[in-house]
Amino acid sequence: MKTRKPKVFCIGFHKTGTKSLARALEILGYRVTGPNGARDPQIAERALTMALDIASNFDAFNDNPWSVLFRELDLAFPGSRFILTRRSTDSWIASVVRHFGDECTPMREWIYGSGRGSPRGNERDYVDRYRRHNVDVIRYFSGRECFLTMDITAGDGWVALCNFLELPVPDQPFPHINPGVRTKKQRRS
Repeated sequence: MKTRKPKVFCIGFHKTGTKSLARALEILGYRVTGPNGARDPQIAERALTMALDIASNFDAFNDNPWSVLFRELDLAFPGSRFILTRRSTDSWIASVVRHFGDECTPMREWIYGSGRGSPRGNERDYVDRYRRHNVDVIRYFSGRECFLTMDITAGDGWVALCNFLELPVPDQPFPHINPGVRTKKQRRS
């Protein structure tokens, strides 16, 4: 009888290595989705229902809305694994502003607040929300074995991920989808 893999929810905010982690999970054989619903004008009202509907079709979930729904997902899917990707706050906000600029989305309005759908000009609000999210997640999962934090930009990769998921380490480099943010240590590996 084949053992079913637990679902893996990647609950770090965008621009924290979410695409790299998603690719790593695909290499490990997971069916991954995310982000989902970023341009849905009613995402605030629909996020949880959408997430629960999508969840039956995939093994792993990254980016939004998954990061915001970590409590609800933990209750809905007992035995799941949760990974918080992080990076330094200064590096994170610089990447968010560089990547999204003035572009506004309903998803970011929901996450960061009304009138704050684009990061440029709202950097302080974004940083406050990013820090609060990380603290809330760490506090919520404190002491639980179903939780891992990773800083992919600082070199976390296969060993941390595969030990957490109890899988063998693939014989290939850990993927880095946005290589401009890799550290010198990662460029050499």
